[in-house]
Amino acid sequence: MTSQLSDMSLKAIGTVRNKVKQAPGPCFDWWGIVSEIVVNSRLTEALDGLEEFSHIIVLYWMHQVVRSGELSLKVHPRGKAELPMVGLFATRSPNRPNPIGKATVRLLERQGNILKVEGLDATDGTPVIDIKPYIPGYDSATDAKVPPWTTTQ
Repeated sequence: MTSQLSDMSLKAIGTVRNKVKQAPGPCFDWWGIVSEIVVNSRLTEALDGLEEFSHIIVLYWMHQVVRSGELSLKVHPRGKAELPMVGLFATRSPNRPNPIGKATVRLLERQGNILKVEGLDATDGTPVIDIKPYIPGYDSATDAKVPPWTTTQ
């Protein structure tokens, strides 16, 4: 195994459009937010059949994340000091080596290269890097286990 990590390059396939211009706090209720994902028009045919799914998975680049200094490898989940300090990869913190976001959202409708979705936790102008259909059983684990702090408010 090589000890050097490869460089990568990504190209956005689309952009998020919604009323949320700046990243809100960690407890913001995204479920009431309706967004449009405007997919590059050259990729319109790649969306064919997606409207048959009630939910989709959206991968996006958290372009508004600003990190100053060194990356913290240990964090308090949701920035709450009362929660235990855990490794960065045990959280959904946006401050990551690669600020990639993932959301499972309700697909409300498709019109050509525009997808209207509900519950996407991304701000206006966010670059979308991939879209996948949500498939129950494949995208959910029936025997999943999580630590107690994930369910505390």
